[in-house]
Amino acid sequence: MDSAEFSRDPYPLLAALRARGPVQRIRTGNGRTTWVVTGWAEARAALADARLSKDTARYFADRPSGRNLAPAVSRTMLATDPPEHGRLRKLAMTAFTPAAVARLEPRIREIATELADALAARGSADLMEEFAVPLPIAVISELLGVPESDRAAVRQWSNELFAAADPDTVDRASHALSDYMTQLIAARRAAPGDDVLSGLIAARDASDRLSAPELVSLAVLLVVAGHETTTHLIGNGMLALLQDDALRARLAAEPALLPAAVEELLRYDAPITVATFRYATEPIDLGGARIAAGDVVLVSPGAANRDPAQFTAPDAVRLDRPSRTDRTDRADRAGLPGGHLSFGHGPHHCLGAPLARAEGRIAFEVLLTRFPDMRLTVEREDAPEWRRTRLMRGLARLPVTLGR
Repeated sequence: MDSAEFSRDPYPLLAALRARGPVQRIRTGNGRTTWVVTGWAEARAALADARLSKDTARYFADRPSGRNLAPAVSRTMLATDPPEHGRLRKLAMTAFTPAAVARLEPRIREIATELADALAARGSADLMEEFAVPLPIAVISELLGVPESDRAAVRQWSNELFAAADPDTVDRASHALSDYMTQLIAARRAAPGDDVLSGLIAARDASDRLSAPELVSLAVLLVVAGHETTTHLIGNGMLALLQDDALRARLAAEPALLPAAVEELLRYDAPITVATFRYATEPIDLGGARIAAGDVVLVSPGAANRDPAQFTAPDAVRLDRPSRTDRTDRADRAGLPGGHLSFGHGPHHCLGAPLARAEGRIAFEVLLTRFPDMRLTVEREDAPEWRRTRLMRGLARLPVTLGR
């Protein structure tokens, strides 16, 4: 699951695993074994199961790894369990409520339009480098108060954190980003601004306040998670639309369908193929498998989102998927064709989902209406260049001809 072939197209392998059963034990490239959850029902259950811990510090306490990751990266909110996770989440979530995101939409549209203006002056472009990457970077940087002059460095460190690269490169990037955020927090503490970082410094829950390490860790998580996944939502989604002329034309003509399209594109090619590390704190029966205490479990949203037991024609993009009335995520409550697990489920459901949805919807609308004749310029439409990364699934490049 860490090969170049898997990066290009993980779905045949995931389908083969799922055909053997929704929960399978596999041997990884380093010779260890892990459970992989590929069925939708089993993945949804696992994501909400309190017996599957994300407390990596506890898991690795007596397992020396030889790594030198910065604590702000290795000990983020993603690597904590309730109730600690809930406390951190509550202090951070005010910036990402649907109401807060709605107030951001004019600025998101303004940034997207500025990027499209720059594209319009050219006959061709790399849509990743010139739109899908800079839009989320600009949005999250403005939210956190990251100066424009520092954004290229922040982006590079973030890319290195996710790259399937030498561990020393990842470790160095973790310290560089942690040190930068420590300095930025110190600057905001001395001179608060109208940004989320200044708000987090002052945030309180009753008598509670983020500690200095928690604040740095949360800032690192927000800047990294706040743009990487959205970049690949836009990139993966645009690739799917560029391969379907009829759907692209329909969305350009009917922008009201874009919220549903965002949900379906998230399902079809999720930015996260395999979710972050979990391990069993006690024996668990899941999908016909007996998972022992201490076993590592990897949940695959990418596989679950294409489970034929849950979705009709799962390998096709369809806007007419019925919503499920027994679901609890916002997409379904709004009557959209949700059901995907791309934002997770349970206590770790993605904090930034409302922001990602808004950015994706606005990005698709701006690109499809501004460039109705946009076309792929790769040699074969089914062979774009994919990044070799851990966790993230996304394009390295998306060359297009812009047309009129």
